Amino acid sequence: MGVFIIAEAGVNHNGCLDMAKELIDVASQAGADAVKFQTFKTEELVTEEAEQSKYQSDNMGKKITQFEMLKELELTEKDHDVLMAYCEEKGIEFMSTPFDLPSIELLVKLGVKRFKIPSGEMLSVPYLRAIAKHNLPTILSTGMGNLSEVEFARDILFDAGLDKHNLTILHANSAYPTPYADVNLKAMTTLGEVTGVPVGLSDHSLGIAVPVAAVALGAVVVEKHFTLDRSLPGPDHKASLNPIELTSMVTEIHHIELALGEGNKQPTSSEMPNVVPSRKSIVASQAIQEGEVFSQENLTIKRPGDGISSMRWDEFIGKKATKSYLKNEQIIE
Repeated sequence: MGVFIIAEAGVNHNGCLDMAKELIDVASQAGADAVKFQTFKTEELVTEEAEQSKYQSDNMGKKITQFEMLKELELTEKDHDVLMAYCEEKGIEFMSTPFDLPSIELLVKLGVKRFKIPSGEMLSVPYLRAIAKHNLPTILSTGMGNLSEVEFARDILFDAGLDKHNLTILHANSAYPTPYADVNLKAMTTLGEVTGVPVGLSDHSLGIAVPVAAVALGAVVVEKHFTLDRSLPGPDHKASLNPIELTSMVTEIHHIELALGEGNKQPTSSEMPNVVPSRKSIVASQAIQEGEVFSQENLTIKRPGDGISSMRWDEFIGKKATKSYLKNEQIIE
């Protein structure tokens, strides 16, 4: 199985069901494996006094509470039914990140194939146990976390019933957007070595270079926010890919998958026609008489490589010619 690409719609539907469907269209047309939304009951997720993150208030263009912001972006259970059905129609997997315990059970009832744990819930013990008990394939984002916290979350999940083979851990940085200097992509490799499970990347940097590079480093899952238009109001649009960029990311990831190959170093069928024109054979650099000793002065190497290979040079130096050669004639001893 290739890299699993999640097009993160998140809350970029701005609370509009038609816009959510458009996002599904874009993700499907781009070739993503899944399109992911966010499932939450605002009253279960946040207190009424909790303030927005700075990037949220900056991007929203207004300073309101988290509760007020999230209430505008909440999807109903009926919305979920509609979006799941639309995803099936468009041939793309519906995913959603639950942010509270009732939302976990709602997604189970809806029949999702896998869970995605957001970075903010990585240390939420009751939440992790509620996820683990269903033993579905589970993807854990680790933004804002250190290695010991990641191991803590992994152990809670395993102890609560999640099979080891059902966990994938994503390296992430929870700055929107993430400065390139803070991406720390090598940490993804560290996560795999330490936790013993497959790894991937949930990327919040600008552009597509980082997720494509992650695939070259071994990511099996890549998640990236996208939007219909970065100029739309909302907390996540500005740090998201536009539709053209999403398509480019999917295409480049598949190119890198192909380019990685199997790891064997041997000529490929595509380069074999270039062997003879590019390599060299041993030839006479001047006229050589029968019985004359081959030397650095009377031998050289020239294209094409359809004669005696230049790699055998040392075998011929000091050997006597068994026939006469004209200048530039290939040696055939």
